[in-house]
Amino acid sequence: MENTIWTEKYRPKEFSEVKGQKEIVKRARAFVKQKNMPHLLFSGPAGTGKTTLALVIAKKLFGTGWHDNVLELNASDERGIDIIRNKVKDFARTRAIGNVPFKIIYLDESDALTKEAQQALRRTMENYTRTCRFILSCNYSSKIIEPIQSRCAIFRFKLLTKKDVIEIIDNIAKSESLKIDEKTKEALYHISNGDCRKMENILQSSAALSNKITEDLIYSIASVARPKEINNVLQLALKNKFNDARNKLLDVMLEYGLSGFDIIKQIQKEILNLDIEPRKKMFLIDKCGEIEFRMVEGSDEFLQLEALLSQIALAGIK
Repeated sequence: MENTIWTEKYRPKEFSEVKGQKEIVKRARAFVKQKNMPHLLFSGPAGTGKTTLALVIAKKLFGTGWHDNVLELNASDERGIDIIRNKVKDFARTRAIGNVPFKIIYLDESDALTKEAQQALRRTMENYTRTCRFILSCNYSSKIIEPIQSRCAIFRFKLLTKKDVIEIIDNIAKSESLKIDEKTKEALYHISNGDCRKMENILQSSAALSNKITEDLIYSIASVARPKEINNVLQLALKNKFNDARNKLLDVMLEYGLSGFDIIKQIQKEILNLDIEPRKKMFLIDKCGEIEFRMVEGSDEFLQLEALLSQIALAGIK
C-alpha cells in the first residue's frame, strides 16, 4: 500500500470522503456553494477528518489552483508569536488568485499556539478579513482563547462509528486488493477506537508484510494485547490466583512490548466486561485512575500493576 498521506492518489477531493460527520459536511457544502465563509474552527479527536475536510473545502473553492491560495501550517511546530507576525501576515495581506475573493490559512493543532500568539492571531483575523479566511484545527477548543472562538463558526468532530470505520476498511481493501476477514475488521476498530488515521497506519504497516491481513498480524503490528488475554489476567486475579495473574500479565507485557500506561488502559476497558457487582467495577475503575496517576508521577510501573491486581483479587472475594 502506498503512503496514504502524501500520495496524490489518496489526497481527498470530494466531501463524500469525509466519513461520520454528516452535519458538518452539510454546512461546509453550503459555504462552498456560496463561495463565501466565515473563519472556521474544527475541534475534535485525532483522525476524525478535520484536515481532510479543510483540503476538500480548499479544492472545491479554488480548483486546480488551490496550492497558490492555501497556506498550511502546523502550529505545534511553529507556535510562537513570530510565525503569526511574519509568515501568516505576509500571506494574508495579498489578494487571492482566481474568482474567490479570499485565501485560506489552515492552522493545524492550533491549540498548541501560545497565548501571545493567539492574541496576535486574533488581530490578524480582524485586519485581513477581506482577503483571508482562517481554518483552525485543534483537539481541545477550550485551549483556544474566547476572542478567537467568537470569531469562528465552530465545527465539533466526533469519533467515527464502527460502521464508518469498516466502510473505510472495505474501500481500502478493494482498491489495494487486500484480504481482510470480519474478525480482523473488528480488531482494527477495537484498536483504533474511531481514529481513522490510526487505523489506516496500522493497516498500511500490515499490508507491507502480507496481502492477507489477519487478526494476529494486526495485534502484532499495533503492539496491543488481545482483549481475551487481558480478560484472562483479570479472571485469574478474581479467582484469587494472584501469582498466576501476575505472571500472565508480565508475559503479555513482554510479548507485545507494552508499557504500564498501555496496559492500564486495556485493563480499564476489560474491567467493564467483568461479571462482578457494578459497585466493585466502579471501585476498580477508580483504582485504575489512581494507579495511572502514580505512574505519571514516576512510580514503578509493574509494582503499581501488581497493586491493581491485588485490588481485583480482593474484589473477587465474596
